[in-house]
Parts: sequence; structure tokens; C-alpha cells
Amino acid sequence: MLYNVLIVEDDRRTAESLAAQVRVLGHTVAVALGPRSALQHLNQVIPDVILMDINMPGVNGLEVLRFLRRDPLTAQVPVVIITAEESPTMKRDAFAAGANAYLLKPPTLDHIEKALDHVMIANPPA
Repeated sequence: MLYNVLIVEDDRRTAESLAAQVRVLGHTVAVALGPRSALQHLNQVIPDVILMDINMPGVNGLEVLRFLRRDPLTAQVPVVIITAEESPTMKRDAFAAGANAYLLKPPTLDHIEKALDHVMIANPPA
């Protein structure tokens, strides 16, 4: 099954690399360069799944994730955290905030594919 994926990443090169990998898998991709752009995008389109960085300027990815989980329109949208943070505490905090999967940067195409399959099997699009 193909998905509508939103990538939330403040680094343009990383965002473009992730988008290219997701497109190779056949999915539709939108890129939001940071939290503000992500929230603007979500006011227009609710994706099937979100790939999100944690360390972003201003509002970090975990704060955005907590906001998404409180909003009835996005509460059930699966979120895959993609971060350079290897800390077990950060991973625990991400899952506590509502993450569905956690990948370390840079993820391989195989890791992205497995994470998408995993979260989408558990949370199929409506």
C-alpha cells in the first residue's frame, strides 16, 4: 500500500534525502522545513504518516508530537521519529510523547521501509 508521508525536518539536505528515499518506496511526500511549516501543512492536509526530527530550532519535535496527539485530527496519525539522538532517555521520552517508531540518522532505505510498514500495519489509513 502507498502512503501520503509528511517529513518534518529543519535541515533542507536531510529533508531532501529522506524525501528521495520515501519516493523510491513509491509513497507521496511533502516536506515541512521545521515545526511552523509542519503545522501550516497539517492545517491543509492530514498525512497517513509523519517522519519527524526531534532537534529543531524553537519548538522541538517532541513538543510538536505532543501537540499532534492532543488534536483530534492528528491524534491517530503514526509518527516515526528520525533523529541523531541515541540516548535511551530521549527514546523513552519520544515513545512517552506518542511516537510509533524511532530511527537513528541517517536511516537506511530498509529501515525506513520497515518502520513505515510497522506503523501503518498497526494504524491503517482511514
